[in-house]
Amino acid sequence: MGKVVVVGSFMTDLMSRTPHLPKPGETVMGGPFKLGPGGKGSNQAVACSRLGGEVWFVGCLGNDYFGQIAMNNFKENGINTDFVRIVEGIHSGAALIMVSDETGENAIVVAPGANSHLSPEDVDRALEVIKEADVVLTQFEIPEETVNHLAEVLPERVIFLVNPAPGRKISDVVLKRADFIIPNESELEVITGRKVETIEDAENAAKVLLDRGAKNVIVTLGNKGALWVSKKNTRHFQAFKVDVVDTTGAGDAFCGAFAFALSNGENVEEAVVMANAAAAISVTRIGTAPSMPTMSELKEFLSNQR
Repeated sequence: MGKVVVVGSFMTDLMSRTPHLPKPGETVMGGPFKLGPGGKGSNQAVACSRLGGEVWFVGCLGNDYFGQIAMNNFKENGINTDFVRIVEGIHSGAALIMVSDETGENAIVVAPGANSHLSPEDVDRALEVIKEADVVLTQFEIPEETVNHLAEVLPERVIFLVNPAPGRKISDVVLKRADFIIPNESELEVITGRKVETIEDAENAAKVLLDRGAKNVIVTLGNKGALWVSKKNTRHFQAFKVDVVDTTGAGDAFCGAFAFALSNGENVEEAVVMANAAAAISVTRIGTAPSMPTMSELKEFLSNQR
């Protein structure tokens, strides 16, 4: 199995269903309520590990109940935590999530807490393991300077995946070092300043990043699938048709499965198909980390599509 290092965030998810996403000032009676492990980095690590990957997590937690949830989650999913640092006096990250019964769409507020303390020094402490990885995956729920430093110290032989979520501008050092930039439509809008409403819009916006030096852009398009854009190639991958229950964590399922596939030598096309399938399975279940599929589930799902 390939080796994947995730440099990223952990959040405890506090999620409630709601008849519809509330308007400003509106109180909506919802439920049920669920509390569990989440955060983009953690979710992606779980997604990769459940498929069979050897996964290391580099991140920061508070010395609190939510931090205990994180460590239990990593242990249960076989994720190495040698480079998880406990920050005293700071709470672990938390995410407040509302999921609409009408559409399955979600609204999320993130309180990053200890994730904001993940530093370039934390990257350096894990550098030996990072340099030995097949794939390194990071997101934007951690400080920009830490992501930039990771891009600067990462050997060229290591495949570098950047999920720019939540959306913010990408530095040239990250854009040019990343082998794949993986935004969704709204994140791509923030990064490029271009409106993204159609697949053609997504392609044109992705080409803006290519012009700045990006090698590959994969845009996750929800129920429209995914779009891979490079200087040599543009390909649209259709989404798998499923009954959507909760879209929270679908992008993380995609990124984690994509990292797993590339770390095990799959080509880009096969990796995107696997990632699309993992995302499709995840949206049929409630929650984030608990919704990530195993390899046996993924294989069964794909066999039923053919």
